[in-house]
Amino acid sequence: MSLPSLSLMADETAEAPRAVARALRENMSQLKAVAKLLEKIKPSHILTCARGSSDHAASYFKYLSEIVMGVPCCSLGASVASVYEAKLKLRDTVLLTISQSGRSPDILAMQSFAKASGTPTIAITNDPNSPLAMQSDFCLPLHAGPEHSVAATKTFISSAAIAAAIVALGSGSYELKFALDALPDALELSLEFRDYEFEQFLTNADSAFTIGRGPSMAVAFEAALKLKETCGIHAEGYSAAEVVHGPMEILGHAFPVIVFSGSGAAGQRIDETASKLRAAGAKVVSQWYSPTLHEHLDPLAMIQNFYLSAERVSRMRGRNPDKPRLLSKVTVTI
Repeated sequence: MSLPSLSLMADETAEAPRAVARALRENMSQLKAVAKLLEKIKPSHILTCARGSSDHAASYFKYLSEIVMGVPCCSLGASVASVYEAKLKLRDTVLLTISQSGRSPDILAMQSFAKASGTPTIAITNDPNSPLAMQSDFCLPLHAGPEHSVAATKTFISSAAIAAAIVALGSGSYELKFALDALPDALELSLEFRDYEFEQFLTNADSAFTIGRGPSMAVAFEAALKLKETCGIHAEGYSAAEVVHGPMEILGHAFPVIVFSGSGAAGQRIDETASKLRAAGAKVVSQWYSPTLHEHLDPLAMIQNFYLSAERVSRMRGRNPDKPRLLSKVTVTI
C-alpha cells in the first residue's frame, strides 16, 4: 500500500529529542527551586492530577518518586474537586499537575483547591501563559513548541523527562541527572530503527495488549492509548504482574502483545510473563529502543520509537494519525 507524505505526528515525534534538551535546559533554575521545596517540607507523600497522556507521565513520575526518592505518590481524581466538591484533608504534601494545554477545568479545580488548602502546587504544561501555569506556585514549561497533531508525542516525552528531573534533583541522584543530560542523544538514536514485519502484522490487528512494569508500565499504557486514538485498534495496557490474573484468558492465536521490558530490575519478570503469553499463542514482540544511561529512562526511548511505528500503522490502515475521527487536541472535562 502506498503511503501519503509524513504526518505532523511523525514530525513532532522527531522533534522530541530537541524538545527534551530545551525543557531540561530552560527549567533548571525552577527545578532547583522545586528540589529545595521538597528538601524543606520533606513531604510524606506526593499527589498528582492529570488526564490522558499527561496522566501516563504522572504514573511514570509515581514510580520514580517511590523507587528513587522513597516518597509514596498517588493520583487524585480531578472530579473529586470539580464534580463532587469534596473537601480533601491535604497536609504534608505537594500537588503535581500535568496538562499539555494547561486549560482543563477539572485539573484547574484541583489545583485551586490545593492552593486554598495551603498545599504547594507544581505545574508541568506546554503553555506558560495558561491558567494552570499562571496559578501554580512553581511552573515547569515544556518549551516543546506547538504540537498540532491530536496525538501527544513530544509533549509526553518532555513531560516525563521533566518529571524525572524533579526526582533526580529532589533525590540528589547524580546518576539519574547525568543520564538525563545524555537523554536527547539516546532519543535521537531511537528514531532510526524500524520493525517492518511487526508494523505490517499490527496493521491487520483488531486488538492488542501492551505490557510493562514499574516505569515501563506507564509507557505501556501510553502505547495502548496511541493505538486506540491513531490506529483504531482496541489496545489495552497491563502490568506484567496483572495480565496473567485474567486478561490472558482472551488471548487467541497470534494475538499481538507488545512488551516494554528493558534492562531494569523488573525486566526479567516482564520477560517471564512474555514467555507465558507466547506459550499461550500470542504474537509477542519486544519494543526496540536505544539504551539510555539509566534504566529508569529507557522507557522514554521505547515510547519514542513506538510512536513512529504507531504513526506508520495508522497510515497503513488508511487513517489520519493527526486527526482521529472523534477527538480534538484539547479535551475539556469538568
